[in-house]
Order: sequence, then structure tokens, then C-alpha cells
Amino acid sequence: MTTLGLDAASWEWSPVFPALISSVALTMTVVNLGIYRRARPLADLPVPRQPTTVSICVPARNEERNIGCIVADALANAGPHVDVEVLCYDDQSTDATPRILAELSARDSRVRAVATQPLPEGWNGKQWGCERMGQAATGQWMLFTDADVRLRPDCLARALDEAHRLDAALLSTIPKEETGTLVERLVVPMIHWMLFSWLPMPRMRTTNDPATSAGCGQFLLVRRDAWLAAGGHAAFRDSMHDGIRLPRNVRRAGHHTDLYDGSDSVRCRMYRSAGETWRGFTKNAYEGLGSPLVFLVFLVLEVGGILWPWVWLPIALWNGNAGTGPLVLAGWAIAAQLAQRVILAWRFGQPWEAVAMHPVTVVLLVAIQWTSWWLHLTGRRAWKGRTAGSAPAAGPSAPAPSAGRDRSAP
Repeated sequence: MTTLGLDAASWEWSPVFPALISSVALTMTVVNLGIYRRARPLADLPVPRQPTTVSICVPARNEERNIGCIVADALANAGPHVDVEVLCYDDQSTDATPRILAELSARDSRVRAVATQPLPEGWNGKQWGCERMGQAATGQWMLFTDADVRLRPDCLARALDEAHRLDAALLSTIPKEETGTLVERLVVPMIHWMLFSWLPMPRMRTTNDPATSAGCGQFLLVRRDAWLAAGGHAAFRDSMHDGIRLPRNVRRAGHHTDLYDGSDSVRCRMYRSAGETWRGFTKNAYEGLGSPLVFLVFLVLEVGGILWPWVWLPIALWNGNAGTGPLVLAGWAIAAQLAQRVILAWRFGQPWEAVAMHPVTVVLLVAIQWTSWWLHLTGRRAWKGRTAGSAPAAGPSAPAPSAGRDRSAP
């Protein structure tokens, strides 16, 4: 007898691989959560003789609804632990962003609008803005963040303390990701699922191997000397995944990078519709995997290791053609996956419908990765109306309607 093109023995025992992969992902999540810790409370931090200077760098393209909030949050981090300057780069916005930046700069000398220059050929807009701000920064540390990120007043002091504790020249975190629409609520939590399922954080912490580094482009806190040694954002000028590329380059330059849980002091609403979510993730999902080989490995893991038991088990129960051992293995694979999602949802406040619809979320992830690969192959990846690495036409270019934001995932 054959089922779905498999001979009887192969069909019956095919849940072995999903049971193994699901067990590994669950175990990796439990181990990684023990490492991915929150920073110490502000009240527990010793007051330094003089505060550390931090340049908060915010690239802004059509961010009139966000730029005032992130600047206010950044300035609120100033105190006995931290001196701040806020650098903003208006990336040829067509809305009120330039006017708002001018008003903010006039109101507070700590806010500087870095002069806008035409996007050079071969550069991604966000990387060009970050490079310009990085070169203009005067702080010992720099925080590269996005306009729609929100920071609590204790965020930088605690993050700097954690960076010193971990001896990290670059520290990153995944913010508390806020979601609204159903597609957001299903897809955005997969950032944590990918990171905690497959990144061996014990190796990340104990080595400087670039392959085990990770970061999130929404929050990249980096020592300026390490950023310069790594070649700055110019080293990956055409990339749409600074969250992956900058940590790897910092490690190649001989510095340590690390992750911590900043979800109690950093939050973000990445996207605000199904269309934005789709465009935002398909823009850089393939680049985040890094190579065709890794892309194929993840395809096998996600389809053969994660989705297969959800297909196999109901067919086997309907046909009654599987022994007790395979049925137990398939049931265990599904239970392990759901347990993992419950743990992540509880730990990071994720939507519970994403747990209940776990196989649907994985199907969406596979579709995003395939679409991202195709966009990469055909040179059609875009960020806010620009194709990756292309120079704009003369004069400001308007963004495509509801264009996806430049977001980075581990």
C-alpha cells in the first residue's frame, strides 16, 4: 500500500523525523529562554561618576505620525546613567517629517537632523541613512532604532548595564511586538519562534562565531568603535537586513555581540495591515536565511519536520493503517510544537490564536520565505517604494501605498 506516494513502511514511520525536530525545537526554546534574560531594574544599577553618551539614530521616511514620539522617548532616557543625543535622517520624505524634524531640532539642542543627501546607487535607503547618522554621531555608543519603536525612560541605562555584564560591543533585543489585524497576530510571533527554535544561544554567548550571531534591526545598541571597525552600515549598503548583517560584521571585526530580553522596556507595532505585514516580511525573509542551502534546510525543517505530522495523523487515523508507535510519535510531535508555542506566548505576551493556529502560521511562514526568495531572484524586493539597492529618480520619490517597513528578524 502507498499513501501520498510513499511505500507502506516509509509512510508509517515518517513521523519519526517530525518527532525529532519538534523535540529539538522545544528543547532549544527552553534552553534559550534560560539565557535570554531581562536586564536589571534601574533601581539596582550603581550610579556612575559620569553618564555614558549614547547617540540615538533614527532613519525616517514618511514618519510624520511616529517621529515626535520616538524623539520624546529618546530624550526621556537622559539621566545620571545616560547622556543622549538624537540624530534623525529624513530619507527624502514626502509628508510632514522634514517640518517636524526642523521643529524638534529648534526646540532642543540635543536633537539633530542630519542633512539629507541623494541616495547613492547601490545603497538601500535605510542603510544610507544609518551610515550618515553613524558618521555624524558623537556618542560612545549608538542605538540604531526605528521611528515606530517606543522606549521606556529606563531602557538605555538598563541595556548599557546588560551590555557591560555580557561584555558585548553590540546588544540587541526583540521589542514587545504589538499586533492588531489577524495576519499580524499570526505572522509577527514567528520572529520569536524562528529565533528560539533554531539559534543555539549557548554557542552565541560563548563564541564570536558570526554564524551564531543574531539581532533585530528595531534595536541595535553598538559601541561606536566596534561599528567603525566593522565597516559601519557601508559594509552591507545594499542589504535589507541590518539585524543580521551588523552583528555578523561586528563579530568578524573581533567583538562580541549578544541578545537580551528588552520586551519590558522596548515595544513596537511593526505593521498595521495584512498587506503591510506580507510586504514587510517578504522583503527580507530570504536574506535573513543567508543562502540557498540554508533556505532549503529550513524548507525541509518546516515542511517535513513541523507541518508533516499535522497532515499525517488525520490521514492515518482515517485509514486506520498505522501502528501505535507511529501514532504516538505524530501525537508527540504535535504536542511538543503546541507546548513550545504556549511557552513563547506566555513568556512574550503573544496572541493565543497564533498558538491554536500554529500549522497555519507555519504555512504562512513558508509562503513568505518562498515569495521572498522569488523577489530576491527577480530583483523586486522593495522598501517604501524603492527596489533594493536602486537609486531613486531625480527628486524625492513617493512611497508605494502602504509600503512595507524595513524590519529585521533573527
